[in-house]
Amino acid sequence: MSRRLTLTGLALVAAGGAFWMMRRQSGKAEAEALYAAPLPAPKGALRIYHLGHSLVGRDMPAMLAQLASAGHHYDSQLGWGTSLKEHWEPDLPINGFDQENAHPRFRPATEAITSGTYDAVVLTEMVELRDAIKYHDSARYLGEWAKLAHAAKPSARIYLYETWHHINDPEGWQNRIRDDLDALWRERLVYPALAQSGAPIHLIPAGQVMAAFVRAVETRGGVEGINGVDDLFAISDDGSRDTIHVNDLGAYLVALTHYAVLYHRDPSGLPYRLQRADGSTADAPSAEAAALMQQVVWDVVRSMPDSGVAG
Repeated sequence: MSRRLTLTGLALVAAGGAFWMMRRQSGKAEAEALYAAPLPAPKGALRIYHLGHSLVGRDMPAMLAQLASAGHHYDSQLGWGTSLKEHWEPDLPINGFDQENAHPRFRPATEAITSGTYDAVVLTEMVELRDAIKYHDSARYLGEWAKLAHAAKPSARIYLYETWHHINDPEGWQNRIRDDLDALWRERLVYPALAQSGAPIHLIPAGQVMAAFVRAVETRGGVEGINGVDDLFAISDDGSRDTIHVNDLGAYLVALTHYAVLYHRDPSGLPYRLQRADGSTADAPSAEAAALMQQVVWDVVRSMPDSGVAG
């Protein structure tokens, strides 16, 4: 009896694995078809909706608006470490909801997305990404949000914002960003979400950009004002290095990445002395660092077909 139960269990595991593989392969085929041709470049200013958490934050979208064309508009719904599932399910709490959304750009997510007034919807999953996939059914909820946005406005562009890991990750920050792109972001989130929803989903590769920029800085032995990854991350109230939240320099790099993907424009020459969302002056990169950021962003974005930007 015990052996029979064991064999039955193994058969169920194998069947589940086969189902997952079929689902992933189906999504991969749809992805390859979707990304075979780049998206056309938008012709004017965009209306953007950001859904996510503190790795979106308030300052990065505000910086993006300053980089973009006159008429760029954005709204958001944020939380603390919030998953796409927690944003979707009305009975689940969103930690930090009141604090993170106490600003004029807040608009409730379902109301905003179903309004059909946005040209692009940028979706952000929680990190640790492995936990999001294991416990928060990431692919399903990415698909649900994408399907909702696509139904409300079929021409709206839907993006998954690829973020990053703690810079003290025991497996190595660069290693995680390199390895997780295919293994997690694509194969465990985007591909099954495409198969489920039928809605097009493209990628904003902020994690890839950050890693590439740090490699470029290290290759040069540093650039004025930045010597390594730590210089892109905030200082906590106790004076220690925040290992997940970026500072103004990191926010600027991420804003450049959003700009390049959303607008299909080379960010070279864009201003780098910007303001935070509250109107205060952001810490600016040096001219040398800003130029390198802009170059790396454009190189990375054009190298990835799933960004939708022509190579």
